Amino acid sequence: MAKIGIILGSLRKESFSKKIANNVASLFPEGYEAEIVEIGNLALYNQDFDDENNVPAEYTAFRNKMKEIDAVLFITPEYNRSVPAVLKNALDVGSRPYGASVWNGKPAAIISQSPGNLSAFGANHHLRQSLVFLNMPIVQQPEAYIGNVIGLLDDEGKIKDEGTVEFLQSFVNAFVDLIRRYQN
Repeated sequence: MAKIGIILGSLRKESFSKKIANNVASLFPEGYEAEIVEIGNLALYNQDFDDENNVPAEYTAFRNKMKEIDAVLFITPEYNRSVPAVLKNALDVGSRPYGASVWNGKPAAIISQSPGNLSAFGANHHLRQSLVFLNMPIVQQPEAYIGNVIGLLDDEGKIKDEGTVEFLQSFVNAFVDLIRRYQN
């Protein structure tokens, strides 16, 4: 069973990222288990915590959880043309202490979403920069930018546009192919 950790760039309880995640999680084939990994409880990263052996319990729990994960799907909005602070903080917490990154070598994929037309393009590409440094192979094609997300969801948060569902299935298929290439 391959474990897919879904990390959301939004903490809002009714976030569009969470709604997209719930739709996408069901598109993985048998043998793949997708779950949202909580990041909203992580204190801002401070290297003193690691250097002084005073690591918050939430850091340890998050790092241990991510060590069990085989691949990571990031689903994020865009804040000020970049990634939300909560998402960047999770990347930083997981990448430390130096030499013990939980991200190293894990296949990754990114879906950015927005109620507007730009589809969180800036967040998607800023996140890619960090993932390259963290040594995470990333799905290159198809790129997943979901614009006008409000109009794609019904009252229960399900994607109502069949073309979008088909596209997301092709995206998940590409991610599964990438994961298979990196499985031990």
